[in-house]
Amino acid sequence: MNVFKRISAIALVFTLVAGSGVQPAQSFRSDSPKDVYHEAWKLVRDNFYEESFNGVNWKDYEHKYDSKIKSTEDAHKYIAQMLKALNDPYTRFLDPRAFQDENDAIDAKIVGIGISLQQSKEKPSKLQIVRTIEDGPAEKAGVKAGDELIGIDGESSVGITPEQAANRIRGAAGSPVDLTVKRSTNEIRKVSITRREIVIKAVRAKMLDNNIGMIQLNTFISNDAAREFRGALRKLSRADGLIIDLRGNPGGLLSNALEIADMLLENGAIVSTISRNAKHTDIATGLPLTKQPIAVLMDSDSASASEILASALHDNNRAVLVGTKSYGKGLVQEINKLPGGAAVHITVSRYLTPNNLDINKVGVKPDRLVEDKEAQVSAAISMLKDKIASLKKPIHATSALSVNQ
Repeated sequence: MNVFKRISAIALVFTLVAGSGVQPAQSFRSDSPKDVYHEAWKLVRDNFYEESFNGVNWKDYEHKYDSKIKSTEDAHKYIAQMLKALNDPYTRFLDPRAFQDENDAIDAKIVGIGISLQQSKEKPSKLQIVRTIEDGPAEKAGVKAGDELIGIDGESSVGITPEQAANRIRGAAGSPVDLTVKRSTNEIRKVSITRREIVIKAVRAKMLDNNIGMIQLNTFISNDAAREFRGALRKLSRADGLIIDLRGNPGGLLSNALEIADMLLENGAIVSTISRNAKHTDIATGLPLTKQPIAVLMDSDSASASEILASALHDNNRAVLVGTKSYGKGLVQEINKLPGGAAVHITVSRYLTPNNLDINKVGVKPDRLVEDKEAQVSAAISMLKDKIASLKKPIHATSALSVNQ
């Protein structure tokens, strides 16, 4: 399987426990504020996936703010403003602190409270907690996935972005932060959480009834995700079938999605990425680690790398999909470091599934639509049992009857 020289990221949401891939830093002749801005402009000019720049005359922005950029803060402000003009939510500016958070997430160790935040598609002013890290500070304080974050340290968080919320939640290990959350029942809860270092586990594996193994893959962002998945396959090697749970998984590193898909596929394409100048298709090596029947669980928060893995397994007839339609993010980003420690995310390509489907803003449809979360697991087990039974069913040869004439 081909490995990209530049690490690509397909993260959907900003999280306090996950981030994006890192492209090696480049050398720069100068790091004056104007040069920092112009470097960001050139990176977009050379790498943005859409040749028309979404209808923006990109040349207009090369020197648009020169007279206003006097400091590093000015450069950062106008880089963010310039990127916003592209009308691409995934091409964005990262200040040095946010960039460091992403590096920490890739290293699978961060200081924080252990939550993932996402803006609601139906109501962008609503900040939803889509995941909590198992045994993390937030989970131990009673915060749950599905809660709405409405306050941070006594101030409203309604209407702010996930990045802005993250900036307010960040802090030193051992220091407290007070959150106000609203449950789906409209119950309001105030909790005080102490920040600490968290070791991020991307994978959890367990054996269910009927000798079915279940692998919960929470994120693709950690450098350890593929290694952990490989370990889960070894742990569940005696299971008759596998459930891969991608519910609530917002994505992460493209390289992890490719490597995990390759562990499961006997042949076929995994994904095709289409940049401004080229198309690249990753093909399975044909050396799978298991041939166990697979069912994949997904929901509306399964995005990017999750959708790539689910589509690769589905389109190659390797797995059935159970749950609800996925998020629909068919774009790939790279993160490029700027002088001074800041960075920019740039959408560099779109991707197609092995069946040549563009799922951006569309999502991946399950083979069996099941809304209830508990029922999704039961449905996956039922479908696997049928598949396992068919594989174990003996094949009887039919004999031709002789007819005497």
